Amino acid sequence: MDNSHREPPAIEATGLHRHYGPAGDAGFDAVRGLDLTVRRGEVFALLGTNGAGKTSTMELLEGLAAPTEGQVRVLGHDPYRERAVVRPRIGIMLQEGGFPSELTVAETGRAWAGMTSGARPVDEVLELVGLVHRRTVRVKQLSGGERRRLDLALALLGRPEVLFLDEPSTGLDPEARAGVWRLVRELRAQGTTVLLTTHYLEEAEELADRLAIMHAGRIVTRGTVAEVIAGRPSRISFELPEREGRFEALALPQLAGAELLTEGRRITVQTPHLQATLTGLLGWAARHEVPLAGLDARSASLEEAFLAIASGAAADPTDSPASPAETVLTGATR
Repeated sequence: MDNSHREPPAIEATGLHRHYGPAGDAGFDAVRGLDLTVRRGEVFALLGTNGAGKTSTMELLEGLAAPTEGQVRVLGHDPYRERAVVRPRIGIMLQEGGFPSELTVAETGRAWAGMTSGARPVDEVLELVGLVHRRTVRVKQLSGGERRRLDLALALLGRPEVLFLDEPSTGLDPEARAGVWRLVRELRAQGTTVLLTTHYLEEAEELADRLAIMHAGRIVTRGTVAEVIAGRPSRISFELPEREGRFEALALPQLAGAELLTEGRRITVQTPHLQATLTGLLGWAARHEVPLAGLDARSASLEEAFLAIASGAAADPTDSPASPAETVLTGATR
């Protein structure tokens, strides 16, 4: 097959480094040998706690700074050195917009549109983010959540092929956050590539086709949400009746391979095989007429996986980078 005309990935970074301060020990490496590929038309989430290097990485990918080492390509071009080519095709929503506070929402939109190639009508993007009814309000009178929605509207003015969203739903109430999620899904359906950072793990779980978790300037885990949580056990919890000792005496052979944690009468079962373990547990309870009060069974969540990775990374003295193909939770993040 002839692949000579295949389109490059939407975003591609190889061996990316970003160093602050003097060279050597006196400086600080915020990004250390990062490799990343974001496919066209997907939503990709970049996760990590404060200090992991997410913002520094985003600035390199957006072309707002040059890497100390390594290479970045956005739509096949260097976003820093070929800014004139890349900038009209991308949209950027920063953590802080910094717009003049005395301008109205509509005036801010028109000013931004004047600097945007092929800008769509301002009221159209305000409608997309639910701000058209606030078009005559000054920016300084907007709530924090409304300012975030204005940031998003301006990032969408140029109909971007690639959209960078840095903490897009911070400060939004649940209704506004749900609206942003709907909009991101619609953009993906239209073919827009979205790279987002977020502290809301539920947001990544809901939106991301794939994700990567950073720790100390490196990606330590990547893959789909299902791949990332695949190594984490499911959890079943319940409370035993006031018949002390009965649970332990019966030994529960159906739960072989699972780990049981007890806290008084409260029992937590961790298992890699949720359905089989739950079936065995319910069968045991029925045969022995044991009511399981407050029974709760759930698969592992991204939050549980994230916390486990963070804990493992903080405790790992080697702090070694993950292999490019890593998708299991053997490393960690911070």
